[in-house]
Amino acid sequence: MVPVGALKQRAEELKINLYAVYLAYKDPRVPWHARVFAACVVGYAFSPIDLIPDFIPVLGYLDDLVLIPLGVAATLKMIPPQVLAEYRQKAQAALGQGKPKNWVAAGVIVTVWLLLAALVVILILRAV
Repeated sequence: MVPVGALKQRAEELKINLYAVYLAYKDPRVPWHARVFAACVVGYAFSPIDLIPDFIPVLGYLDDLVLIPLGVAATLKMIPPQVLAEYRQKAQAALGQGKPKNWVAAGVIVTVWLLLAALVVILILRAV
């Protein structure tokens, strides 16, 4: 069993790395493919709305526990180390001010859910 203190430390590291990715994705020293991937990861992580809502048992939190850490880890490997070190320091300094929200990403996710709901309604109406 993993100690609670270790889990808290890993969660704090994830927050710092995620915010560092957020800061770094605008930097011209970061390759374009890393910027695109980072924008997707950050948009999903900072979105106030999840692709799989948290009220769905198990799956609602599983996406946060798996997708975000994997996305951050993959993005960190794409960012040059000197750039990453710079933005990790800035992230540590800035994290005390609260978690940023990405309303554009939230809008995209809401749109996806609405389109899926419309598709379900259309399929049900055609079946009747």
